[in-house]
Amino acid sequence: MKIIKLNAIGSTNDYLKALYKKIDFEDQLLVVAKDQTKGRGQVGSKWHTERGKSLNFSLLRRFNRLTITHQFTINCAVSLGIKKGLEQIGIGTVKIKWPNDILSDDKKLCGILIENQLQAGFIASSIIGVGINVNNRSFPNLPRASSMFLIKKKEFDLDRVLQVVSESISSELKRVENRDFEDLKTEYEQHLFRKDTISVFENGEGERFNGIIKGISKTGELCLEMENESLNYFNLKDLQLLY
Repeated sequence: MKIIKLNAIGSTNDYLKALYKKIDFEDQLLVVAKDQTKGRGQVGSKWHTERGKSLNFSLLRRFNRLTITHQFTINCAVSLGIKKGLEQIGIGTVKIKWPNDILSDDKKLCGILIENQLQAGFIASSIIGVGINVNNRSFPNLPRASSMFLIKKKEFDLDRVLQVVSESISSELKRVENRDFEDLKTEYEQHLFRKDTISVFENGEGERFNGIIKGISKTGELCLEMENESLNYFNLKDLQLLY
């Protein structure tokens, strides 16, 4: 894996996308920045970073004729890769909050932003952006956020975290290339935050209701068992989990 290290950048994903358009470089190029001033999350949200304490990186991964219908499998692989990498370093009780936030002790530890490049009906490559709260001490106005330091009460070496987590992501992505779709989906579902537990949700109209997370569809929609015992499927823009 080739690594480009930057002092500061707006967004590692944007940097890698711009580089991708100019240069036909090899697979698994990784860009990491000490400071990221314009980090992005899902649906246009911002990602809070702290210079020298957060880990911000983006990884390019090419695929061979991977159909668009299987693009959520990439999310599954990346989420599982980060979970397993963090556990290898010593972070426990790691869960995946659909679609791809990583939690520990019910607080957000890591955010993921995946941007796919399409070509003739296939996913040619993905730019996978990852932000991990490593040695952060506080999160003003972010009560649901945490860091590896706050969880374990010790500092972590950023380079070590990068190595372990990126290698774990790469290992899980090989399963996508090997068409291990069903097993990835099943394993992802096993580690979903609040799975099989009654939870409160809010839809796009601001209405709140109870539901039970049962899993995901093949295209990544969240499957909820409703109060009338029917199964409904929701995409990210239509649903928010309140906890």
